[in-house]
Amino acid sequence: MAHRIYISSIEGNAGKSTVALGTLDTLVRRASRVGVFRPIARSTTEPDYVLELLLAHEGVIDLDYADAVGVTYEDVHQNPDAALARIVQRFKAVEARCDAVVIVGTDFTDVASPTELAYNARIAANLGAAVLLVLGGRAGWSAHPEQLGAAPARRPEEIAGLAELSLEELEREHATLLGIVANRADPDALDEIISAIERVTAAGGRADAPVWAIPEDRYLVAPSVRSIMRAVDGELYSGDEALLDREALAVVVAAMSMENVLDRLIEGGIVIVPGDRSEVLLGVITAHASTAFPSISAIVVNGGFPIAPAIERLIAGLDVDLPVIRCELGSYAAAVAITRTRGRLAAESQRKHDTALALFERHVDGERLLDRIDLGVPEVVTPLMFEYTLLERARAAQQHIVLPEGDDDRILRAAATLLARGVAELTILGEEIEVRSRALGLGLDIRRANVVSNHDAVHVAKFAAEYQRLRAHKGVTLEQARERVQDVSYFGTMMVATGLADGMVSGAAHTTAHTIKPSFEIIKTKPGVGSVSSVFLMALADRVLVYGDCAVIPDPTSEQLADIAIEAAETARQFGIEPRVAMLSYSTGQSGSGEDVEKVRRATELVRERAPELAVEGPIQYDAAADAAVAKTKLPESAVAGRATVFVFPDLNTGNNTYKAVQRSAGALAIGPVLQGLNKPVNDLSRGALVQDIVNTVAITAIQAGQETGE
Repeated sequence: MAHRIYISSIEGNAGKSTVALGTLDTLVRRASRVGVFRPIARSTTEPDYVLELLLAHEGVIDLDYADAVGVTYEDVHQNPDAALARIVQRFKAVEARCDAVVIVGTDFTDVASPTELAYNARIAANLGAAVLLVLGGRAGWSAHPEQLGAAPARRPEEIAGLAELSLEELEREHATLLGIVANRADPDALDEIISAIERVTAAGGRADAPVWAIPEDRYLVAPSVRSIMRAVDGELYSGDEALLDREALAVVVAAMSMENVLDRLIEGGIVIVPGDRSEVLLGVITAHASTAFPSISAIVVNGGFPIAPAIERLIAGLDVDLPVIRCELGSYAAAVAITRTRGRLAAESQRKHDTALALFERHVDGERLLDRIDLGVPEVVTPLMFEYTLLERARAAQQHIVLPEGDDDRILRAAATLLARGVAELTILGEEIEVRSRALGLGLDIRRANVVSNHDAVHVAKFAAEYQRLRAHKGVTLEQARERVQDVSYFGTMMVATGLADGMVSGAAHTTAHTIKPSFEIIKTKPGVGSVSSVFLMALADRVLVYGDCAVIPDPTSEQLADIAIEAAETARQFGIEPRVAMLSYSTGQSGSGEDVEKVRRATELVRERAPELAVEGPIQYDAAADAAVAKTKLPESAVAGRATVFVFPDLNTGNNTYKAVQRSAGALAIGPVLQGLNKPVNDLSRGALVQDIVNTVAITAIQAGQETGE
């Protein structure tokens, strides 16, 4: 039977989607098969964006949207008992495929009364699911409607009153309480809110139920520019479509002279400009481009008036990314439509997604939550579980990583995620105004990142002197050094070498050689290590293996193979993998001969001499190393055969092709290449790297750096 969590509330706008996403994210760390279920659909005509968001989350089983829905509101109204029976039936079909299921209750979009919580409690009791109760920390709408999504904070005693009412409903329907989350709470009153709710739970005999409080975050409740464009039935006239996913924090109606409009511009605001006020339109665009004024989210040109051709040419020539939206509504109607637009947690907003997860991680004890539903430690390690382990260990290490490619949107998106989740301290190379402006435009929060120009005069002078000293034996002059260290890879490597950063991740927009060559010249290899090599961490469906070398040394000698094996074993230990090393060849044991086999045999002997404590076998074929049945036939006495965790390939051609074959054919997650043998960690990215690849590589680099510094 699957573990079940039912997330419900006594009212709408409590932020259940944030709690649902955080709960789901916590579950996939421990369970390999996690499902999502929505007992009552939000709408019969439009997809439920919360359900779509959760179904798209990594780690959720492949589940069709229709299969994850119980019934509609109409079904409930017509016959509540029949609808409940149908919900149970459809849930059982989902549960049968899962180890754990997150069940998301209704959103009070149909009937706004406490009776809806009673029906949710009834569903939860019939599904055998414990209720994670979400209480809203905000009441009604703001007295300042121009502040989009804002609402006044409830006092602790008001939230405690909601808790008392809710617990009565749960008890009446015989539902089990898992815990309580006060969401969107006043950031200055979190402890008071928790204490007030705990008094209620204690009085009701539920003192064992944990209580948490998550503070309000403006960006989570702010609507996106895209949702505002839909609300005014507008179209994108000019600007970058990718910037439509930025949040809008306020609305400004620019129906006044330009000098008065400028004083009213707000950071992250939507500016409504009447279509016949071209001078105001141009003024707002110019102000946005100026560093002396706030960065706005978008302009809505209302009224349906045509823009004069000369003005169109002028706007086109300014080449600004700022979205300009056109609509037919009048100024008042447009303003009303915008202020009524609700912010929602959907897959289209990376910032909201990162913020929601970060808030949940920071304020809800995930381990205690898992213990409450008795979800034990898994025997297998899925790729997603391994990724979470990486993030947790990197977060604990708290190292400083430099990202040289600040002009790449993927780097900025990864940086926003890493900073939101507290994984590492970051320095991004690039011109500060350009980097931060692009991040703002993409709706990303990188405020906590250091942004450093690779042409900064102070750093260039310091790095040039050091690089010239290091490369004097190669005849490098100070002037040549000055020019070279302004290259982003050399600049980032010099930051690591001089202690300004603990590690570097690059390669999203540069070749492997461009990324790692400076580290060979500047950082150099560890004492006793003759060469730098690489491994991939191959996360299979149920375990993680280490493959090396798949990226650096084309045709290693026996000595280099021994280096690769010993360093790969150490890398395995760094990431919690017990090293059992297989020195791969086309022959197993004494069954074959030839120059290539002898190279591997000699390398195995060197490993045993240099690291006698290490479990190593070679030469050995891949099947004998990985398959217990084959190993029993070929090497029955071996401690490695059939259970190897570290696979050392005889050459780059074999290693590179094998890791890609396993990645594609077995659906493995290939993390790397992870460079090993350097004095300080520098890691390379594929130029096709996805944002998650970058996040993983930064986490790995931070863990390596933490090992080096003893953190």
